[in-house]
Amino acid sequence: MSHLDQPFTLGNLTLKNRIVMPPMCQYAVEAKDGIPNEWHYVHYVSRAIGGTGLIIIEMTDVEPDGRISDYDLGLWSDEQVPAFARIIKEAQKYGAKVGIQIAHAGRKAEDAAQPVGPSALRVDENFKVPRALTKDEVAGMVIKFADAARRAVEAGVDTIELHGAHGYLIHQFHSPAINDRTDEYGQDKARFGVEVIRAVKAQMPAGMPLIMRVSAIEYIDGGYDLSDLLPVLEQYSAAGVDAFDVSSGGEGPAGKRKPGNYPGYQVAFAREIKQALGLPVIAVGNLDDPKLAESVVASGDAELIAVGRAMLRDPYWAYNALRANGETRRGILPKPYLRGE
Repeated sequence: MSHLDQPFTLGNLTLKNRIVMPPMCQYAVEAKDGIPNEWHYVHYVSRAIGGTGLIIIEMTDVEPDGRISDYDLGLWSDEQVPAFARIIKEAQKYGAKVGIQIAHAGRKAEDAAQPVGPSALRVDENFKVPRALTKDEVAGMVIKFADAARRAVEAGVDTIELHGAHGYLIHQFHSPAINDRTDEYGQDKARFGVEVIRAVKAQMPAGMPLIMRVSAIEYIDGGYDLSDLLPVLEQYSAAGVDAFDVSSGGEGPAGKRKPGNYPGYQVAFAREIKQALGLPVIAVGNLDDPKLAESVVASGDAELIAVGRAMLRDPYWAYNALRANGETRRGILPKPYLRGE
């Protein structure tokens, strides 16, 4: 058995292997109502058939103006729940576990008439100037995250991921370069994220793990380093995060420091967060090569690996990666496909 094919348990969630399909926006909601359609059904269920251990449904927003675009998914209404439930139930039939990434784009909400954020600082000249949320609105936003989590649980998810990376709202609050508030949400940059974590956790069944995606470093000039972020992540862990999904950047145009473009360029961030916090991590970033993915898990750098673009190209990446690492057990794929082995 390859290391990628070993099961993994976190709380009451047990995955059949270490392969994760990370959340990747499809921008495919034709009716602009936030409800997943047949595209999303085929997209996610096919990756379950293809052997993926954990599928995390793309960024799903807590209010209409929290979407990156009007073509994104949402969980701001009970009417949206049945379509998610249909996808989740079908994917689970093939042995995959399913999570959903709950988020708010904040100042990066491109189609909002006026986006909001912790401060009135825009991303760059190509984005609208956001309006700073009042303290009452921040409290209301926490409730919206909790309500979306409740709906996700009703839809049947096995886990929930909060999006605290890539320059979206939670990231905006804990970024000193983006959050210039002078109130308690500015003095304690982790406060908003902690409140969201606690509110979401209260909606989740006992034992269901909460994952959080974070950007380990920022690439804008003056952005934070991992050493700056670790105290924030310690607060997030204490509030209820059970595992971190480790990415980087996304907060704005890169300055002098540029993101890597080589295989595994973000693995070191995952390893450092794992060592510092003692929590499981998901590594992501150009891990398309099955041998590289295997080595990340085998070396202990991360418990799980997430493969994005390669899964867009190949719904059966998980199956093919296991085969490439020497796994020859029959039954990795559903019975109708066994003739292909």
